[in-house]
Amino acid sequence: MQDLLKKLENLEADFRQVYEKLGILKKLAEISELEAEVAEPEIWRDVELAKLKNQKLAALRDETEPWELLKVQISDLKELMHEEELKDEIAEQLEAMEKSLAELKKALRFKGKYDNDNAIIRITSGAGGTEAMDWAGMLERMYLRFCERKGFKVSCLERTEGEEAGIKTAVYEVTGAHAYGLLKSEHGVHRLVRLSPFNADHLRQTSFALVEILPVIETDTEIVIDEKDLRIDTYHSGGHGGQGVNTTNSAVRITHLPTNTVVAIQNERSFHQNKEKAMEVLRGKLAQMEMEQHAATIGELRAGESASWGQQIRNYVLQPYKLVKDTRTGCENTDPEAVLDGEIDGFIDAYLENMV
Repeated sequence: MQDLLKKLENLEADFRQVYEKLGILKKLAEISELEAEVAEPEIWRDVELAKLKNQKLAALRDETEPWELLKVQISDLKELMHEEELKDEIAEQLEAMEKSLAELKKALRFKGKYDNDNAIIRITSGAGGTEAMDWAGMLERMYLRFCERKGFKVSCLERTEGEEAGIKTAVYEVTGAHAYGLLKSEHGVHRLVRLSPFNADHLRQTSFALVEILPVIETDTEIVIDEKDLRIDTYHSGGHGGQGVNTTNSAVRITHLPTNTVVAIQNERSFHQNKEKAMEVLRGKLAQMEMEQHAATIGELRAGESASWGQQIRNYVLQPYKLVKDTRTGCENTDPEAVLDGEIDGFIDAYLENMV
């Protein structure tokens, strides 16, 4: 039992070190404060504020609960360490706890400014008509499957279908622990090589799609946008349907004039809701541009320098061989079907490890 006792002591020491480094105690205190705040009936006089507080509370609970569970498991196992007849069971529990801690330690990789925030996924088909739109639709499915596996909540903000297949563009908001920190590796151009299913000769075809991963910035305190820099247009919405949506100009297109950044949202029920979501996406796009251009303020951003239609970040080859390869990390997967079914963790892990 001495070897198991030593392993448990090492596990506990490692646990405490990471627990402190991630500030779990501070986050637990913040949870208590937020629980007290949302329990007050007065907070619901400001629905948006109450919504933000509850979202933050849910995110903190998601982040801290696994740590508290493992803390209890370590304590319980210490109580059993002198039960010789339970040695095999203790060894199994210890191995499972080591795996749990290794998974939880991945949170140390999220050091970026927005890594703990929710994310926006924006997928745009490239040149190439139906082929490119079909490819954009395949990427859309890949990310929806990935988010489903992670237990993330996903809501559609904008979606325009292709005439024959796939999508022209789609915008989704992803809510979950470290959503932006996990998905930021996907930002860039994705290239597909395959035999075309859309022509009689089944010729080899190359298609491109742009994936933008933006942090969700719900308030204007971090990203300050001057109203004079915006042009706001309204147009007929084809959103969820229903009389109110289809008889009013509720869709919104916002253009940030200095950078020529355009955001259009139509899936919400009203002009106000669409404008609010469009501003949220715009703040995320400008924040992403700040990081890409290493700009200190919004005023320093330069138009046209963050379009991201340059060199692709990942190649998906289905013919004449099968391989998915990330051009930044060299990470490869010879099972494109699994990757396109949402199994992209290997690429995300390789990117985050290279960024540490």
